[in-house]
Amino acid sequence: MLSTYTPVPTLAVKDLASAREFYEGVLGFTAGDDVPDGVLYTAGASQFLVYPSSYAGTNKATAVSFQVPADAFDTEIAALREKGLEFQTFDLDGASWSDGVMSMGDERVVWFADPDGNIIAVETAG
Repeated sequence: MLSTYTPVPTLAVKDLASAREFYEGVLGFTAGDDVPDGVLYTAGASQFLVYPSSYAGTNKATAVSFQVPADAFDTEIAALREKGLEFQTFDLDGASWSDGVMSMGDERVVWFADPDGNIIAVETAG
């Protein structure tokens, strides 16, 4: 069944060159194999695909989340701020916010968008 296979999150973008500048230059990913219509990036033990599409940026929900150890979270968030990323906030029952970081119990999360509006989360691994 499908549960035995590793999923590949897929992010649609309008301009692949611009997306590569963001994912490689801002977020620090190294491009893996170019595929016919995009590029694969390795993240941990998995990969994600960035590919051009006329539907880029139409998803208003989180497209991909990256889990980082709790003791590395503040360092990762500081590095993202240094790159100029602005974090999104919104109403969420039971959550508290501080400088763009959502806290709920032991969980901490930030959300931001890539240049095409794909919403990305960085959260504490739990």
